Amino acid sequence: MPTVELIQTALSKVIDPEIRRPITEIGMVRSVDLADDGVATIGIDLTTEGCPMKARITDDVSAATASVDGVTDVKIELGVMSEEQRLGLRSMLRGGKPEPIIQFTQPGNMTRIYAIASGKGGVGKSTVTANLAAAMAADGLKVGVLDADIFGFSIPGMLGVEGQPTRLDDMLLPPIANEVKAVSIGMFVPPGQPVVWRGPMLHRAIEQFLADVYWGDLDVLLLDLPPGTGDIAISVAQLLPHAELVVVTTPQSAAADVAERAGSIATQTSQNVVGVIENMSWLEQEDGSRLEIFGSGGGQIVSDRLTKLLGTSVPLMAQIPLDIETREASDAGTPVVLTHPESPAAQAMLAIARTLASRQRGLAGRSLGVTPK
Repeated sequence: MPTVELIQTALSKVIDPEIRRPITEIGMVRSVDLADDGVATIGIDLTTEGCPMKARITDDVSAATASVDGVTDVKIELGVMSEEQRLGLRSMLRGGKPEPIIQFTQPGNMTRIYAIASGKGGVGKSTVTANLAAAMAADGLKVGVLDADIFGFSIPGMLGVEGQPTRLDDMLLPPIANEVKAVSIGMFVPPGQPVVWRGPMLHRAIEQFLADVYWGDLDVLLLDLPPGTGDIAISVAQLLPHAELVVVTTPQSAAADVAERAGSIATQTSQNVVGVIENMSWLEQEDGSRLEIFGSGGGQIVSDRLTKLLGTSVPLMAQIPLDIETREASDAGTPVVLTHPESPAAQAMLAIARTLASRQRGLAGRSLGVTPK
């Protein structure tokens, strides 16, 4: 015969699609009633009245309950969390802290943070960011992307993210696409409408995306920075002092000169520059030859100059060739590392992703378990 305990055990395996925790753990299961004839009635409190995942949660709860031997039918009674319940949930998700905090700056946080930077626009920085995120997620890592390019946001379209984050009062639950959590100002702006903000508003936007969004326990957070060394680059350095920079350039010498400036900001922010990525390196021809549309050598030039300037090794991590599949995949909202992982461009980005994922975070900001006397 089925029991309430068996049903509760089955429900503990149902994961909330947005928060990514068991619904029993986050207080969504209001009640479990079992009649003598085997009919189970499950009371579920959704986080918000307009929860976009209501249908999926209902289906998952029904399937989990029906999987218990002896259950003859399942009835779901949906409700909405009270203000007190939501306050308790927000506090739990913030680690017991009722007010918003930037979790990535807390002692003991193990998330690796990479800010993808460029000196100028049009070098494929967002394409690289989206593909690195998708590649890491496909390898089983928990990945988040913060689209910090407030004026030129493109991450939602490249990752295939639809809709806005779900609001849990003053907390945002980020949409998930291709197993990547993503947040962008583009999720809040009507199509075609520009964002006309000045420095303080830009800083506040990045701060809110870091503190008000429930990112969960991430392995890697990627930030798609705007081109150059302006307000947002400085804000990211202030808010995430342990973020490491990855500089993207094209082979063209003019682009390399500008890209060097994006990396040299580390001399003033004390950030680490992980390496340089050369994008659009060549176009492979049918006969196997390479057409270097944007010239050659730019990536190595940036690598050499930053190594000399910063006094530490800044390697050229990879050269990514041009191909139509990468552009088509980005336009379709499914990164090329997922649609055509065998392509040369995808192979290069997969290699970069695995290199970044395998790097360990430094000891700065982490507890060593030592008490001074």
